[in-house]
This record gives sequence, C-alpha cells and structure tokens, in this order.
Amino acid sequence: MGFILVTGMAGFIGSHLAEFLVHSGHHVRGVDAFTDTYAPRQKRENVAGLSRRPEVELHTADLARDDLDGLLDGVDAVVHLAGEPGVPASWGTSFTTYVERNIVATQRLLEAATAADVRRLVYASSSSVYGPEDRPLVETAVPRPLSPYGASKLAGEMLVGAYAQERGLSTVALRYFSVYGPRQRPDMAAHRFIAALLDRRPIPVFGDGRQARDFTYVEDVVAATAAALTAPVPSGTVLNVARGEPVEVRELIDILADELGVEPSVERHPHRVGDTPRTDGCADAARELLRWEPRTDLRSGLRRQIEWHLRPRLTAVPAPAGPALAVPAEEIAVGAAVDVPVGAGLGGPGPGHELP
Repeated sequence: MGFILVTGMAGFIGSHLAEFLVHSGHHVRGVDAFTDTYAPRQKRENVAGLSRRPEVELHTADLARDDLDGLLDGVDAVVHLAGEPGVPASWGTSFTTYVERNIVATQRLLEAATAADVRRLVYASSSSVYGPEDRPLVETAVPRPLSPYGASKLAGEMLVGAYAQERGLSTVALRYFSVYGPRQRPDMAAHRFIAALLDRRPIPVFGDGRQARDFTYVEDVVAATAAALTAPVPSGTVLNVARGEPVEVRELIDILADELGVEPSVERHPHRVGDTPRTDGCADAARELLRWEPRTDLRSGLRRQIEWHLRPRLTAVPAPAGPALAVPAEEIAVGAAVDVPVGAGLGGPGPGHELP
C-alpha cells in the first residue's frame, strides 16, 4: 500500500485528516515546517498521538525552499493543506510570505507530484477566493477576493487547474468555509471567543457583529477531503465544502456564552479591511459528486471545541534525532514516539473569511 502525503499535517485540519486516514487503514506521510505563525506547542500536541503510529511518517521540510526529491517516493495521492493562513496579516510587506508559502510552495509540489505520477492531488482552497454576495456562493461565481490572502489561494487554484489541464495531473480543489472545532488555530473566531469567555475578558468584535459566516465542523471537512481522494470526478474539479447555514458573529458569541454559562462582554472595533459581510456556501456539487453530507450542527461542534479548550494540555517531549527519508531537512523517524515541533507556515490553508 502506498502513502497518502498530507502537507501541513501538524496543523488544525491536517492532524484531523491524518488521524482519519490512519483509522481508515491508510499509511500517511506528513510534511510540515518549523515556523512560528502561532505557538509550535499547539502543533506538537496535535500530532503527539499520530507520531507514535507505525503507519505514520512525519517529515520536516519547507515546500517552498527545500529539495523535495524523495518526498513523494511511494506516494499514491496528495492532500495539500500547507499554506500561510489568515486574512489580516496578508496586507503590506508580509504578502511576500503568502506568495512563497501559498503560491511557490504549491507550484513546486505540483511539479513533484506530476513527476511522481500520483493518482490524485487534492488542494485545500478557501472561501476567501469569493467576493461579497447576498446569495449562496456557487463554484461558478466569478472569484473576487477581498484580501491578498484570498488572492494567493486563488493563484494556487489556478496553478492546480493548469497542471490538471496541461500536465495530466488528476486534481480536485476544495474551497473550505470557516472551519472550526478542536485544535482550531488561536487566531480564529471560535478559539478567540472561547478563550476570552473562559478568561472573563471582553470579546473583540470588528464591525457591528452582524457579519455572517458559514461555519463548517472540522470532521465534516475531513470527510469531504478524504472522499475527494477517490471520487470519480473530472480532473480540475472545484468544489465548495460548507454546511450552508450562515450564522452571525453575535449569535456565535451567544451560543458560546450559553454553553459556558458566562455573560459575554463585547469590545467593539471598526470594520477591518478584507472582511466580507457574509459567506454562504452552496455545497450541492460536493454532495452529488463526493457523496458527502455535513453532519455536525453548530452547537454540537462548538461544544466539542469547548471540551478541547478545557482539557489538560499534553507535555511536550523532545524529538529524537534520526532521519526517516532522504529529504534535506530535519526529519522525524517512522513511527517515532515523539511530540513533533511543527510550525504553522505550512500548517493549513486557513478557514476563509474567518472573524478574529
């Protein structure tokens, strides 16, 4: 049995996907990078259990810079989750980081995947490629990203489509809508709101609180992603992954406060550039082509995320030396029983129009 390569495996979505794949009987090769977009300790905790599994390899490499020779040896399929996340930080001079990690890294991986003749590459895109709409967003809508982050994810999509069209690589691009759940990045809305409520701090809200997001639970996103690895769809297919039930940010706060039994205090801030008023994803195409259905309602998913916030944290264990595969970067041995320090720069695609 060949490997499924998961880039950004130690990130929020990547760690959940890798667990799902292993439990489904697959061998997983993960790759991630040591950057500090957010605390590496959280990523160590994300993969603490996975790193002990004999079916898992976890390698440390920068997809935009390191030699990728050998990384795809024995790989049947690829899920490309790695990328620089977040709308607010993508403005200004920091955009060069987004170009490197969301565009250059994607192109280099596509070259490697084409050379390795992998069966399928699934690319994690974002609802941030869309512009503001008052109706449910469908895949045929003209992309009009409102942020440099969204533009970088759209550029990745275009590259994936080009390699499908001209190089014969079988690809599927998935546009994720506001993913939430256990292990969520600390800059994302639900994580920040829960942390503020637990600490009895005011919740910072940009704008009037009426912004709506199509919150999609991480396990539902994982199920769609796994289905895209084998679904008989045309190469170059682009699909929304969304629950299709937008919720205003003020309602999200009320649900979290009710679950925690806390009276919320809101701290108002001006509207932030790049934030769209509403995202509402139509996932009918994914339902039909992937035989997929989102199953987790918002309150149930938020309850699970709260439980994750309240659980005791794991203690980090130093990673032992020892390479597992010829990738010219620090690596972790196959099945090593370690808590691997991994960075967020290659840790996931970001949720798309998330509200901090």
